[in-house]
Amino acid sequence: MGHGHGHGAAQVSAGGRYLGRLWVAVGLGAVTFVLQVVVGVVTGSLALLADSAHVFTDIFGVGLAAAAIMVAHGAQPTKGRTFGLYRSEVLAALVNAVLLFAVAGWVLYEAVGRFSAPPEVPGLPVTLVATTGLVMNVAAFLILRKGAEESLNVKGAYLEVMADMIGSVGVLVSGLITILFGWRYADPVIGVGIGLFVLPRAYRLGRSALRILFQHAPEGVDVKEMTADLGKLPGVCEVHDLHVWTLTSGMEVVSAHLTMTDGADQKDVLKAAQVLLAENYHIGHCTLQIEPTEVQCTDVTW
Repeated sequence: MGHGHGHGAAQVSAGGRYLGRLWVAVGLGAVTFVLQVVVGVVTGSLALLADSAHVFTDIFGVGLAAAAIMVAHGAQPTKGRTFGLYRSEVLAALVNAVLLFAVAGWVLYEAVGRFSAPPEVPGLPVTLVATTGLVMNVAAFLILRKGAEESLNVKGAYLEVMADMIGSVGVLVSGLITILFGWRYADPVIGVGIGLFVLPRAYRLGRSALRILFQHAPEGVDVKEMTADLGKLPGVCEVHDLHVWTLTSGMEVVSAHLTMTDGADQKDVLKAAQVLLAENYHIGHCTLQIEPTEVQCTDVTW
């Protein structure tokens, strides 16, 4: 039996250096969210309310990135929880996806009614809040830019903030059009645009969470190809009981049984398999059982 370990520790360490910046980005997003909800309700701006849902997503996403780093550092596996609390991030992401679908659906439903009789939305408060949100997003964007080059976790948060900048620009355009031209349809049109922008992101988030919870192979990993590649290694005559899954985002795991040919060296087979999985599939943690041909595994039905 052998284990392989990649460079996950270095990745966590890189993200850990930017943990404070991630929480600052969460704080900036929270200020924007509260402003948009309050002013959106007072003015009746659908664009602001739609973007507040989008901002909430980004706060949630950046918060998840920070929480994932904290979990990786603190909530290590115990005797009762052999996989620690890593899946909590995935469950939270699934809840977030469901909420996003609900909010986007409400925005689109509300917009349909407003197109027949668009209410008068004051453009100045909307423009001021959108400008404030844009400034907050730019600040968070600059804070996370360097960390995105070193940590995948921080890069995900960085992309969340960048996407939110688009929403802030959309609301700003809505407010300016209302001020300059008095076009009442600007607010519901932008609201629908933001709602449609949120929907595919919610779908991708929910799909990714469900893939992890159902323990599907990571996207981009061909299990048949992996089995064939392991079977071609010198000293390996058969591969069986291969499983590859994602524990949480960025943590892929492989387990497999490798049957050796007569005269093969167990250490050589184990090392070759570890190198193959790390270099070809970027999976640094694997549990491999190396078996001689005379050892027969117990058949299982799963």
